[in-house]
Amino acid sequence: MSDTQNSVSYVSKADLPELPPPANTTGFIGWMRENLFSSILNSVLTLMSIAIVFLILPGIINWAFINAVWVADSLSECREINSKGACWAVITERFHQFIYGFYPDHLRWRPNLAFILLIVAIGPVLFDNFPMRSKAFFFTAIYPVIAFFLLWGGLGLEPVESDRFGGFLLTLVIGITGISASLPIGILLALGRQSELIFIKSICIGFIEFIRGVPLITLLFVASTLLNYFLPPGTTFDIILRVLIMVTMFASAYMAEVIRGGLAALPNGQYEAGDAMGLTYWQSMRLIILPQALKISIPSIVNIFIGLFKDTVLVSVIGLLDPLGIIAPIRADQAWNGIVVELYGFVAVFFFICCFSMSRYSMYLERKLATGHR
Repeated sequence: MSDTQNSVSYVSKADLPELPPPANTTGFIGWMRENLFSSILNSVLTLMSIAIVFLILPGIINWAFINAVWVADSLSECREINSKGACWAVITERFHQFIYGFYPDHLRWRPNLAFILLIVAIGPVLFDNFPMRSKAFFFTAIYPVIAFFLLWGGLGLEPVESDRFGGFLLTLVIGITGISASLPIGILLALGRQSELIFIKSICIGFIEFIRGVPLITLLFVASTLLNYFLPPGTTFDIILRVLIMVTMFASAYMAEVIRGGLAALPNGQYEAGDAMGLTYWQSMRLIILPQALKISIPSIVNIFIGLFKDTVLVSVIGLLDPLGIIAPIRADQAWNGIVVELYGFVAVFFFICCFSMSRYSMYLERKLATGHR
């Protein structure tokens, strides 16, 4: 037998089964090695962070939960019960005021119903697997009209004045309206800015640059005071409607620039592909250009949504009692005079939950639409 034949001891006649990856590279242990202990510096920072959390967390838990007072009639009574804990009794007592503002008690079923219907209306927009999604879009289209009559009254429902709105109800009305209306308006402004028609392009550029150059609080002051001077004498223009218009205009200008950036990021070949297929301008935009531009712009779009939702607290400076505006009359009450942290902390948690949910949905949407190789 030759030397070559002696050097081959075994030749497999079939593919060998794949071996499982090492245990320390998968599962929870693998995740920890990759994200927490991938290097000496990361390991040190991870251990320091854990130590800081263990130092701070027990005190927060004791103050916010274990020693907290949930039922009391005043701040002094809270301190008599337990002076080392949070006085959440103020939230318990004023909870309905935080949620509804001064909306009439016997009509609060209407904003409750409007909120439930809102979940049904946005379901088909956010999720592809929503039951009967194509038919549900019809309800989404008519929901703003239904919500308007539920909240403000009409068509047989008792009217409710805008000065009765407040709390988280007012925040949701302004935030959701601004978010849902600014996206389509921003798309039109972005397309108008790229238009070859000088008149349309000039109007869009002028609107975008003017709105982006003015603080939102200035626009709100314009909405609350100056806007009435441009209306015919005796004309009444609902204050919340004025705020909705200004907030939507403000968000639309920023949205237009974000979408314009997404359009500019696409190669010219995408536009040429639409022309080669014989598509009209609007068909090309709807089927080819805008879907890609919006996918690229998702992080920035959601960032504007989050910023807009947080900026709704600015309406308190024009006398509308949003959650921050509700705090002032509560602290003016002699029974709760001097309480601060619990009130602002409760409002902060509400905004964190809403903004964190939008952020997580953005990440979900990015993963769902991802087409590139990782």
